Amino acid sequence: MASGMTFDEILEDYEDLELEDLQACLVYAARLAKVKNITRLVA
Repeated sequence: MASGMTFDEILEDYEDLELEDLQACLVYAARLAKVKNITRLVA
């Protein structure tokens, strides 16, 4: 997506993906963009 490919182009190149997979990536990126700081939790 960042390279400018359309959803249709990506789906043609990666037959295992579905439209919902690409939409989930965008939702994840949007949520990640709202985070001010990402730290790794050490158990």
